[in-house]
Amino acid sequence: MNKLSEKFLEVLQNEGVVSIMSWGVEPHLVNTWNSYLVITEDERILIPAYGFRKTQTNVDVNPKVKVALGSKNVLGYKDYPGTGFIVEGNARYIESGEEYDMMKEKFSFLTRVLEVSVDKAKQML
Repeated sequence: MNKLSEKFLEVLQNEGVVSIMSWGVEPHLVNTWNSYLVITEDERILIPAYGFRKTQTNVDVNPKVKVALGSKNVLGYKDYPGTGFIVEGNARYIESGEEYDMMKEKFSFLTRVLEVSVDKAKQML
């Protein structure tokens, strides 16, 4: 079953802010860009991480995260301009291996990769 819809993938083709919420030691919010998200064949989301240190501290205690993203350039429900999603899932950091190397080639600035295994992705607009 696909958790990430065609509409979700369309949003990623348009630039917008992505917010990642984590909580473990303390609630924390960090941002990145739609164009930085890479979707794997099994629908995990890979995100290049340079900072994200508080997020990593939280994920080490509690792997649950929420990710919010959207674009004003993609039609939402009832053909209104703009749509967005809230993704819930479990996160972990990747610091080596094939996926790390692939991401490092795309995003030379990263020091780690934040991987989100998607539990659900709900369209909000």
